[in-house]
This record gives sequence, C-alpha cells and structure tokens, in this order.
Amino acid sequence: MDRSAFHYELPPELIAQEPLPERTGSRLLVLDGKVGRCRDRHFTYLAELLRSGDLLVLNDTRVIPARLHGHKDSGGRVEILIERITGFSTAQAQIRASQSPQPGSELRLPGNATARVEGRAGRFFELSFDQNLEPYLNRHGEVPLPPYIRRTPTTADETRYQTVFAHKSGAVAAPTAGLHFDADLLARLGRRGVEHTFITLHIGAGTFAPVSTKRVEDHRLHAERATVPQELCERIERTKTAGGRIVAVGTTSVRALESAALGGKLAAFDAETDLFIYPGFRFQVVDAILTNFHLPESSLLMLIAAFAGREHVLAAYQHAVAQRYRFFSYGDAMFVMRAKGNSLV
Repeated sequence: MDRSAFHYELPPELIAQEPLPERTGSRLLVLDGKVGRCRDRHFTYLAELLRSGDLLVLNDTRVIPARLHGHKDSGGRVEILIERITGFSTAQAQIRASQSPQPGSELRLPGNATARVEGRAGRFFELSFDQNLEPYLNRHGEVPLPPYIRRTPTTADETRYQTVFAHKSGAVAAPTAGLHFDADLLARLGRRGVEHTFITLHIGAGTFAPVSTKRVEDHRLHAERATVPQELCERIERTKTAGGRIVAVGTTSVRALESAALGGKLAAFDAETDLFIYPGFRFQVVDAILTNFHLPESSLLMLIAAFAGREHVLAAYQHAVAQRYRFFSYGDAMFVMRAKGNSLV
C-alpha cells in the first residue's frame, strides 16, 4: 500500500491557529462509514448521535510543559522537546540546534539549570538534569503546541491545550478530540444515559512524525505508554452485552483499546504500544470514533481510513475542505462510524 494513497490537498489557511472561544463551539462532520454519507452538524449534536447505554472512552493523560529553550556551551541556541520523563531527573527528548550536541556536553537552561547529554536512543537524546525534572518543567517549561501552530504559546494555551478531564501527567501532545468537551456537555450526556470512562495513553511528540516509508506496511510507529485497567475491560464487556456501543474519543483511545485486545480478547493492559493501524486491520473493541482531522499521509489518517474505508474518509476530507472546516489540534471534529456494522444515523 503506497503512502500517497492517503494524500489530500489542504489549504494552509484551514489549519486552526487558535481555539474557539467555547470548547463545544466547533463543527462536527458525521461520517457513516457503511455508506460514505456525510452530514454537517455542530459539536453538541453528539448528544443526538449517542443513546442511553453507550460508553465514551476518554484519554485522561495530562500534557506537561515539555518545551525548553536554552544554549550550548558554545553559545548556540537549542530547543528541547521532552518526549518522556524517564526518572527523577532524566528524560528522552528531541533537540533542535544548528549542530546536534555531543554526548557529555551540557545545555544551559532557564533558572540556572543544566542538562547533560548522556547519549542517543534512536532519534531521541538521553538527558540528565541537575534537578527534579517535573517541578522544573512546571516552572520553566512551555506548552508544546504542535509544529503546524505557528505562533508563540500564550497563557490561554495552558488551559485550552488540555482537556477538562486531564489527570495523569506524561503527554507532550494533547488528545485533541477530547478538547471539545466541557463539564456541562459531559453532564448532559450523563443525564441521557451515556456513560464515560478513561484509559491513559501518554502521547509522545512522535505523533506528529510523518509516515517515513513509501510502503505503508514498512513504517514503524513510535511507542507510547498505555494503560487499560481490568475494571474498564469488564465495563466494556457489560456495555456490549447490553447492546451499548463503545465510542472511542480520539485515536489514542482507539490504539489503547485495540492494543489491549491484540491477544484475541480484551484484557488489562499496561505497557508500551507501537500498534500501527492501517486498512486491513480488524477492530475488536471500538464501534465509533470521535476524532479531529489529521495530517495528509499520517498514521492517524490511516487509522480512520481503516475504520471507515479509505475512499469514504478521503471523500469526507474533501467535503470538509470545501465546507471550510478547521483542521488539526484546535480544529473541528468528526464522528466516524465503522465501514461494517450497524449505522448510528
């Protein structure tokens, strides 16, 4: 399968640079993967798409202020993007600099802190800091907005690039489908009998990495830590037995749930996952997906194409472009039904 089969043309002005004033203020493109039909709706229409007994699965990861700016001993500027905290004062990170720092060199950071380059782990640098890293980032780190948001983060981003249910720190990118929810909408859905629960998948900066091989099957996805507790597995089974549907909020929730079912049956999961979902994948858990729009030729777009059919998804994206939807992290949303199975609309 050629990577170019997942290309689409996106006018740059459709890439959302700011969040809307209200979290629930976005548009919602409803895609029935069974027949390829699209409907233009408002995000709050989600309450009409779901019914009593359905279960929303949300990702409760919390974004850490993972970006730092500093200098090498030579004076050259560096930008550090923490990929993951690996210990009290250690981390894996991406480093942008005119020349890559060498093992043993030190980076000068705000607050008179230093980070020593210990070596490489693939495309990431192994860093050790001279202090407890998590509180240091909370004092001096910057919101790690995605590379396609071409502006300096503001204090507003500290709240808006975080879901209202963010709880467990560790992500360096937001589970953006969850950004559309506020407490009032979750409560409204609850009153209608739509329950919600949580998995945790700490999203790494690799989520923005393009598929690097021409042949899709040759690509290897970055690994991320995911946790699916046993009680959630049991709740999912009860939901399905009662005729309810499992609605994954975001591709991260999809990957976590389907990783937990790779053994043939859904089971508790707490491990690294590098599950790469592309057309041909057999879904075992998820019945519908709420997601944002994804970059051309990206692994996330391929996941949605696997779920609802490549031709249907690309046609829906063309429709979204024509209708001037807002794209990517601060953009609008899609509600996607499976290509096989019962239609939700």
